[in-house]
Amino acid sequence: MPNTAVWTLRETLIVAVLGAVFGVLYLGWVQVWLILQAIFGAVTMDVVMGFWFIVSIIAAAIIRKPGVALVSEVLAAAVQILLGSPAGLLLLVTGLVQGAGAEAVFAATRYRRWTLPVLMAAGVGAAVASFAYTWVRFDYGSLAPGLLILMFVLRCASGALLGGLLGHLIVKALYKTGVLSGLAIERDLRTAHG
Repeated sequence: MPNTAVWTLRETLIVAVLGAVFGVLYLGWVQVWLILQAIFGAVTMDVVMGFWFIVSIIAAAIIRKPGVALVSEVLAAAVQILLGSPAGLLLLVTGLVQGAGAEAVFAATRYRRWTLPVLMAAGVGAAVASFAYTWVRFDYGSLAPGLLILMFVLRCASGALLGGLLGHLIVKALYKTGVLSGLAIERDLRTAHG
């Protein structure tokens, strides 16, 4: 049985590349959010938030080792900072919080379950962690209870769909290309079907 604690060089490079790619995509997603916010208003952030969790889900579903969700999300945040995100160093905290929320769900399964419901739950985990963080950072306690509930539900749904479901679909598409051969995901799927 392979060691689940130690990352190989290939796994480390994959996490780094995914962090870099999604760091760029996350910056682009900010523009999508700003356009939608101008049209639909404040709760748009919660509707689109799930996409900012996706790298933790994709990387973890591919590598299937402890720490992958957390590290990939922090790397994506670091790339955004390097590319000049106006959010600055606070993005590292955001990446840490979101990655930890997803990581907690994978840890709860002892890094053994990678089904669609688990990936969607990881998206919700990231959403809950990010909601707690933004509650403190932006003083959500001063908002109306009805608005808070709406924001929370929308963010959790976004985490499940844009983080978990979309992440699952991307991983499936990557798997079909053969680029994931020799990684934990291929070994697990081969064992499950063999």
